[in-house]
Amino acid sequence: MARMPSAERRRQLTEAAIRAMTRDGVARTTTRSIAAEAGVSLSVFHYCFDSKQALLESVIATLTEHYVGVVKEAIRPRETLRETVRAGFQAYWDHVAANPGEHMLTYELTQYALRQPGFEPLARRQYERYSATYAELLEQLRRAMGFELRVPVPVLARHLAAMTDGLTLNFLVLGDQAAAAEILDMITDHVTGLVRHEVPGGAAPPP
Repeated sequence: MARMPSAERRRQLTEAAIRAMTRDGVARTTTRSIAAEAGVSLSVFHYCFDSKQALLESVIATLTEHYVGVVKEAIRPRETLRETVRAGFQAYWDHVAANPGEHMLTYELTQYALRQPGFEPLARRQYERYSATYAELLEQLRRAMGFELRVPVPVLARHLAAMTDGLTLNFLVLGDQAAAAEILDMITDHVTGLVRHEVPGGAAPPP
């Protein structure tokens, strides 16, 4: 077997774990099945991850980065703030619709972590990461388009994380695309309604 840098091997095993867990569920996915999915020996797996907790943390971080990368690519300043925000939500939603199993896995990971003694911090960090991601995207937009919000960015970030989290679960259960699109329009209007000041041309307002 060709030698591979440890960071790249960890990525390979993490992606294999995501495939296996999406297919078989978290509880039924073993280290042996992940190694087989990745095409490596069990000893290679244990060299890269010293515990299942470390693996799950890598899986959660990687899943989140999948979504963030899609949204960041979509969020670039458009003619209006509303169009920009709606495009970001749509990019995320297109990912949900195209990868329902992967998004279902994120909820299963949360429940698994909450039920396993000592794993609870994984669920906490998972949801903290969601809020931190929204805060980063809001700050990115604020700097690029030049606006002020009526509420602190961390508060709005937690609010949006909770709203999209609930909407995603609702869609996974009910599968109603039309209803999801209407709700995304409403969330977009809600966000843009919280803007106090917008500078034409995207020049950031003075601090």
